Amino acid sequence: MILLKKSSQFKIFLYTLWQIAGWSSLVARRAHNPEVAGSNPAPATNFQGKSMRLIKFILIIIISLMTFNCNNQDQALKQKAVSLSQKYIITDGHIDVPWRLHKGGYEDLSVRTLSGEFDYVRSKEGGLDAPFMSIYVPSSYQETGGAKEMAIELIDSVKRIANDHPDKFEVAYSTSDVERIFSEGKIALPMGMENGAPIEDNLKNIEFFYNQGIRYITLTHAKDNAICDSSYDTTGTHQGLSDFGKEVVREMNRVGIMVDISHVSDKAFYQVMEVTQVPAIASHSSCRHFTPDFERNMNDDMIKRLAQNGGVIQINFGSTFVTKDSQDKRNYNSELVAQFAKENNLNEGDEELVAYAKKIAEQNPIFCDVTDVADHFDHVVKLVGIDHVAFGSDYDGVGDSLPYGLKDVSSYPNLIYHLLKRGYSEEDIEKICYKNVWRVWKATQEFAKNS
Repeated sequence: MILLKKSSQFKIFLYTLWQIAGWSSLVARRAHNPEVAGSNPAPATNFQGKSMRLIKFILIIIISLMTFNCNNQDQALKQKAVSLSQKYIITDGHIDVPWRLHKGGYEDLSVRTLSGEFDYVRSKEGGLDAPFMSIYVPSSYQETGGAKEMAIELIDSVKRIANDHPDKFEVAYSTSDVERIFSEGKIALPMGMENGAPIEDNLKNIEFFYNQGIRYITLTHAKDNAICDSSYDTTGTHQGLSDFGKEVVREMNRVGIMVDISHVSDKAFYQVMEVTQVPAIASHSSCRHFTPDFERNMNDDMIKRLAQNGGVIQINFGSTFVTKDSQDKRNYNSELVAQFAKENNLNEGDEELVAYAKKIAEQNPIFCDVTDVADHFDHVVKLVGIDHVAFGSDYDGVGDSLPYGLKDVSSYPNLIYHLLKRGYSEEDIEKICYKNVWRVWKATQEFAKNS
């Protein structure tokens, strides 16, 4: 990526303003100082008035031309962003469609849906070609049992999408699969499993899930599990990665499943980096630089260590992952709702409480902007270069918290536009869209092939 330079038209504009300023200064000095060479005090006032009107006229013309030119350039960049979104494969590390279908009921995703943030029509509009379907198994299944069965149910729902609409969707098991599916005009559906709980205590389940189509596993989720500690859990059960967790990482390497370190604790992250023999991903995390003390995001040192490993951080779009201001607004709104519930003896789900929460959310929206998300890409590039950042939106997984300009899967061109505006090259955009993730996926595949 190169820094955005001022256009030549802008330089000409500044030079013209400088010349006019000098001319107007000379006119003024001649008008008020008879000793200035060439001055003519008698008609000075009249001449000065005419000259200032001329200057204003010239400035209006210049500003109008510059505004027209800027608008044209802006429109050209937007068109280029749309073009690139269709030209390159776009992969996204985390789309929570399977859990959405599990909770809300199966939907026809081949048409524009009224609910959710993903469907075929909007994916095509946004250029999304290879969304990793998240096989999300909540941490509660670690206590109740049934984690493996839930994962299988969600995997089957993804296969059903493809089977119901074979002209639009197809499950993908490799980068070459995605490239073929893309060339056929369909949307590829690779799968990643969010939470390693379905592995249970049996390493053989790793190969089982590979055969089911899983191509990455997020080691844990909201609670510590048998594999490692969670960034959301302060218990510190294993002080990082458990002994079993180390075996899990090695077996994932051997089988060919990418290691996903989103959700893990800081200690677990560093220990994974020591164990894994292939690059890792953070499928849906952002930069802690913008959200201090939010361990779910990655700090600068972690991003550098991930880059040393050859890995990729896939930026989460959720507003509370992106800015501290969004977190503060969410917390403030939550406090108001909790207070209202207590004062009126209301429980979660009560109509009156739901209506009040909606009112508060409308009065104090927590949404950040697409430009704030672009700041995270800038930050990663500044730290470790363009080769270690990608998309990890968390669409259908972060609730009503998506930024202005990134409300659903049709919005990728908006983000690409802002990156182009900041000086990212077409090669940079291609890497962000898929090539960086492809490098990790292929390295994982190659290691497993030779193991």
